[in-house]
Amino acid sequence: MRRIGIAEGISFLVLLLIAMPLKYYFDLPIAVKVVGWAHGVLFIAYVVIVLLSIRLMKWNLIGLGVALAASLIPLGTFFLDKGWKKREQEFSEN
Repeated sequence: MRRIGIAEGISFLVLLLIAMPLKYYFDLPIAVKVVGWAHGVLFIAYVVIVLLSIRLMKWNLIGLGVALAASLIPLGTFFLDKGWKKREQEFSEN
């Protein structure tokens, strides 16, 4: 889950900070097409993995909402990953 979240966050930043400027400032729309497609696949994978992790992570509706909203905010998955890393370490200790 953490890896998909990080990959989704990176693809979102690449789309916003690299592909979009290439499209609008340098007239290279292929950048958005390629990166946008990759980001779309990663976004769907992230949403699916979050939904599949509800029981394992013991999320309530607020926790689920935060996990899903993080994918809509630039850098959101990176901030959320910090908490997930802590929970992962707690699970591995038990």
